[in-house]
Amino acid sequence: MAESHLHRRTKTKPVPTDRTDTPKVDSSVHGGSPSPKPYALAMSALILLTSLVLYSILHWFPLRSLQHLLSFRDETYLRGVRPDSVPVFTADEARRDAVVEAFKHAWLAYERDAMGDDEYHPISRKGTNLTAAGGIGYTVIDSIDTMLIMGLHDEYERARIWVRDELSFDRNASFSTFETTIRVMGGLLSAYHLSGGDPLFLEKAREIADRMLPAFNTPSSLPLPLVNLHLLEGVSDHDNGDFISTAEVSTLQLEFRYLTYLTDEDIYWDKVEKVMLVLKAATLPHGLAPIFVDVETGIYGLSPIRLGSRGDSYYEYLLKQYLQTNQTEDIYREMYDEAMTGIHTYLVQRSVPGNLLTTAELIPDRAKNGKALVTHSYFPEPYQTHNASFTHSGWRLLPKQDHLVCFLGGSLMLGATTSGAVVNQVSVPPLPNELSPQGRRDWFTGVELIKTCLATHNTKTKLPPEIAYFSLRNQKQDKNAARKLPPDWYIKGSPPGKPTPLDARYILRPETVESLFIAFRLTGDTWYRDQGWAIFQAIEKHCRIPTGGYASIINVDQIPVEHEDKMETFMMSETLKYLYLLFSDASVLPLSEYVFNTEGHPLPIFLPIAGSSSLL
Repeated sequence: MAESHLHRRTKTKPVPTDRTDTPKVDSSVHGGSPSPKPYALAMSALILLTSLVLYSILHWFPLRSLQHLLSFRDETYLRGVRPDSVPVFTADEARRDAVVEAFKHAWLAYERDAMGDDEYHPISRKGTNLTAAGGIGYTVIDSIDTMLIMGLHDEYERARIWVRDELSFDRNASFSTFETTIRVMGGLLSAYHLSGGDPLFLEKAREIADRMLPAFNTPSSLPLPLVNLHLLEGVSDHDNGDFISTAEVSTLQLEFRYLTYLTDEDIYWDKVEKVMLVLKAATLPHGLAPIFVDVETGIYGLSPIRLGSRGDSYYEYLLKQYLQTNQTEDIYREMYDEAMTGIHTYLVQRSVPGNLLTTAELIPDRAKNGKALVTHSYFPEPYQTHNASFTHSGWRLLPKQDHLVCFLGGSLMLGATTSGAVVNQVSVPPLPNELSPQGRRDWFTGVELIKTCLATHNTKTKLPPEIAYFSLRNQKQDKNAARKLPPDWYIKGSPPGKPTPLDARYILRPETVESLFIAFRLTGDTWYRDQGWAIFQAIEKHCRIPTGGYASIINVDQIPVEHEDKMETFMMSETLKYLYLLFSDASVLPLSEYVFNTEGHPLPIFLPIAGSSSLL
């Protein structure tokens, strides 16, 4: 496992060879010693010289130096591992404490102006709720485990009192099944564990889970996207008809499974594992998933295939379900491995001219009458690499990458050291012979993808846009693209005089720092810390509001910045948490003991209860 046996790399002795070279004698020469040939004399001299050199090295240098001289990088280091990096496992206290101060700047402003409200608007210094019927504590619950991790005891106690005395889920309004699970249920379960088992948080987690269970009452057993927490009934999303996004149905499992583990109530586990059974039955041959699935039939609808919005956490949770139960459920490893191969076959691309590794989207082309050109079950054969003009059997490649995709770099590296490991004890950083061929492939792709995500920070603010488009071979850049950014990527623009495109926003997202945290834990390479610190400094410079809190910015490539009056809840639940962990001692929430849900809430790894995992 990635960190189950953290140990510093030590170079091992070269394996001695068994081969013995025996000098040959020309059997055709009789009656005396053969005459020495010129090449034989040269070889003898070479052997003598080599012996003298080796003797000198052994005499004057320790054995470790000899091992170093005889080691080749391609045999000793994984691609993407810096050979001159010395792993570090201790805390960077100054940077870590700066992140704590930033969290307090955010939390105290929210507590002052909007305590209990779902969302916070730091410029107008007010809060709002998701529905007219009232809120369900999104920001409070999303932040509690970060307080516990950072040791902010006073702030935690005040938040706990609010949960005890003020929190109510009895709201006659529709709430997102997905968001409520990952933010509220996930936050409560994490708070329960990190508080040492405070029953208040488990009681509230169970209550919200029970109120959401009716959403699963559909013909396919896939949950409806919305649920009325007062009427206890699922609600369809009228904008999407009978469809729900793939990410929404497949990103509930960590939370509901852990609740079963805590309560011994099988219903929670069964509901979400039934979802995985339906998705597995609908799996396409390449392991990739379109972003919409029919709630009535459980069949994927013909829709884009992408790793960003509406698709991202499907792939994230395949790996994390495998890790959550201590790598005991091979079905999730198999589904994950198949999906990663599909990603490499169809979605991974290289930009021009800088050769950045990026991921693209596949879009189903439609005829002029609006009908799809192909059925949902068909998919093209592998296409020419770098050919962005590819169109085959109704699918076209779109060189677009959401910032959301930046979770994948760290996820691939984590998967490489777990699903892709061939030994029980993986070094930090891993050695090539500790990983399978797929593990080595995924590791390198993860490293390269992190570098690409960091490249999208090359803007005037040093912050990334919500969406970046990449220049691929034979693909024209948008004529309305923003200013000349680095040639490999650009922000898709609007015609002159029109509003700034939404793609140009930075809304305090955590995905790059999440990957930097994982990469640092798996390598001990301080380069990842340095990149995270640069991101933190950019957030402090451009997003920090002097009166308290942090705000999104409308255009990352414009200075002075223009703010959007909103602080997303994931600023405190993910962005600042992952930055804190990046600069913390490696023993804080080790990856061998915890799995983080998609909202950054750490849940402990456990062995499944006998009989609880039988559907797959």
